Amino acid sequence: MKLRLLLLLLVSIPFVGCQFSETMTLNEDGTGTMQVTVNLSEMMAMGGGAMVDSATIKIDTVIKMKQLLNEKADSISKLSKSEQFQLKALKGFNYHIKMDSETSEMIYAISTSFKEVVDVNDIISQLERIEDVMPGKKTAAMKTTKEEGSQELIGVNYSFIDGVFKRDAYIKDKVKHQQQVDSLQQASSFMGSSKYSLKYTFPRKIDSASHPDATYSADKKTIVLSKPFFEYFTNPDVLDLEVRLEK
Repeated sequence: MKLRLLLLLLVSIPFVGCQFSETMTLNEDGTGTMQVTVNLSEMMAMGGGAMVDSATIKIDTVIKMKQLLNEKADSISKLSKSEQFQLKALKGFNYHIKMDSETSEMIYAISTSFKEVVDVNDIISQLERIEDVMPGKKTAAMKTTKEEGSQELIGVNYSFIDGVFKRDAYIKDKVKHQQQVDSLQQASSFMGSSKYSLKYTFPRKIDSASHPDATYSADKKTIVLSKPFFEYFTNPDVLDLEVRLEK
């Protein structure tokens, strides 16, 4: 699910909160894991499941992209070299989908292990590429999004050098981004419960962090930061972060 699809859902059901989160565990050698989760359970509870095809009302599955790409190798071989390269870059990702109308759960998550944190730059954009090779029918919302030719408007770069971690978000297309912000202005007052959250765990205690609103675990190895979704979408710099670890 793309950020643009999330926005589509927010506009369609503005009174319902949608939660977007990044969870990362970073090891001393720079390796680690990252998961990005879109939790639309509140929307599901308020009847948002009507936007989902009837065949996907009750599922709980993890799709390993390496396996899926192998199964679709013949069709992928017919794509351009550039498209093949982009899809093959997904092989290390897993995609978890959970929808249940009885428990009002609706969760999408993409996760991966990385050798260095720069490998997950623009991880959210991978959701759009995964959508292209997903088996089964697309939801009505996905079809609408694809027809509109939308694109991910916010990118994120990560780095971890000499005990210093950085998260730097940026706007990819300022003109299109401003158009989207303008189109959401009227709905912004109804998005108060929608959050974009970060939860990062490091191998050593945190010595300092650049963001004054961050909170920490008891052992000071985990930092948590959250902002209203609309605030983040309007100005992605509000979740920029620099974390210095103890020597």
